[in-house]
Amino acid sequence: MRIVIQRVKKSSVSVEGEIIGSIGQGFTALVGFCEEDTKELLAPMADKMINLRIFTDSEDKMNLSLSDVGGELLIISQFTLYADCRKGRRPSFNLAKGGNEAEALYNEFVQICTEKLGKEVQTGSFGADMQVEILNDGPVTIILDSKEIVK
Repeated sequence: MRIVIQRVKKSSVSVEGEIIGSIGQGFTALVGFCEEDTKELLAPMADKMINLRIFTDSEDKMNLSLSDVGGELLIISQFTLYADCRKGRRPSFNLAKGGNEAEALYNEFVQICTEKLGKEVQTGSFGADMQVEILNDGPVTIILDSKEIVK
């Protein structure tokens, strides 16, 4: 499981010109799953993401978490996080988990994040062609990979 976290001032996701999810200050999280991922990874990855201290405190040090600042969360599925670009010029996506299984993990991850954060989480539409607008704050972008986080 890979998560690309962007600390944002605001973010939104649209499908066919209609905004389906939007947040103010918080995280936009792009989430992808690989073939070997299981639901056991979801809670520890959600916990790591939500508790990352990457918001600045009164001394301008990254010391506050999403919960600490009352931030919002937008989670968007993105199988392209498992693009294999080692050969040729066209990425292979053979490492990415397929549709129904990935969607089930995505939905459960959103539910876990909602419970841990204690507020509604905004989402994209799994498998849809989405347009994402992000006003990155910092910019701060962090990558979490379950192979490094969950052992």
